[in-house]
Amino acid sequence: MKNNTKQHEPKIHVAKRGGMVWYKSWGIRAAAIVLALIVCAVVIVLLTGYNPIQVYKAMFSGNFGSSRKIWNMLQQLAMLLCISLAVTPAFKMKFWNIGAEGQTLVGGLAAAACMIYFGETMSPIILFPLMAVVCILAGMLWGLIPAYFKAQFNTNETLFTLMMNYVAIQLVSFFIVFWENPKDSNTVGVINRATEGGWLPSLFGQKYLLNIIIVAVITIAMYIYLKYSKHGYEISVVGESENTARYIGINVKKVILRTMALSGALCGVAGMLLVSGTDHTINTGIVSGMGFTAIMVSWLAKFNPIMMTLTSFLIVFLERGAGEIATALQLNESVSDILTGIILFFIIGSEFFVQYKISIRKHKKEER
Repeated sequence: MKNNTKQHEPKIHVAKRGGMVWYKSWGIRAAAIVLALIVCAVVIVLLTGYNPIQVYKAMFSGNFGSSRKIWNMLQQLAMLLCISLAVTPAFKMKFWNIGAEGQTLVGGLAAAACMIYFGETMSPIILFPLMAVVCILAGMLWGLIPAYFKAQFNTNETLFTLMMNYVAIQLVSFFIVFWENPKDSNTVGVINRATEGGWLPSLFGQKYLLNIIIVAVITIAMYIYLKYSKHGYEISVVGESENTARYIGINVKKVILRTMALSGALCGVAGMLLVSGTDHTINTGIVSGMGFTAIMVSWLAKFNPIMMTLTSFLIVFLERGAGEIATALQLNESVSDILTGIILFFIIGSEFFVQYKISIRKHKKEER
């Protein structure tokens, strides 16, 4: 007897890609952005009645409308990029460091302490190296605590690093009360406003230029470290498989501790740049959620430090543009948040088409 059972195959088949040329992957992302802008244009017309071109001009003006806006945008880009670079080695190792917010915050706290206690009495030649060392050690300590417990007791690093954020916030809150100026204001105020002691110096009349140069150097160094160094290779192997890493003789615990020390140290540098080079004060909201946004920046760039420059720019451009829409066009801030959300949704969704390919099966005619 013939077996008349028919085996039905799905018409749509999804398969993981073996690899895609870089320009094709970025072409998909660019197409996603264009499609997102079209959808946003429809939403703008439906919700506000404004001409979408007018809204997009406002977004552009929010970033490039004046030299001051350009420098502010570059400063925000540099800070977000610095924190994104900090979390990247840990993420590449599949150590989910959600604590960059707290690690940056304690780095900023260390910078504020140096400015308050030594800013007006110590020579800048000694003060700035001291501040850098203290900030790096503070961020490193905040990263090593969860790393140690992960390496020794296999604790959940996601929860541990997340909880460390709240400890850092409370620590900063304590010192704000201790250092408050003026008294009973519950704020530190601008530190050393009169003398500018501990403030990072301006270069060529631009107060943010030194921050940007420092982050640019860190970006290149991190790219070389992850791609060409032995430590970068070990991070990749541990991220792929800890068992494989142990089999070929890599000390996994040592790699975890070393990588999180690096991650925390870079967050400490970001904290110093925020306090000493940007805001010249300390408060619990100084990091402004960049520790969490950095996760998206790093992931979208596939842990490539050079590509992170583009993803950081995109996020900062959207955030500043959204603010300009709300201000210049007097729209509800929810409208700008909706537009930002739509664009990010399309960008994140495009990663599916970069990683997977969809094929439609053609049904063969049955043989008689």
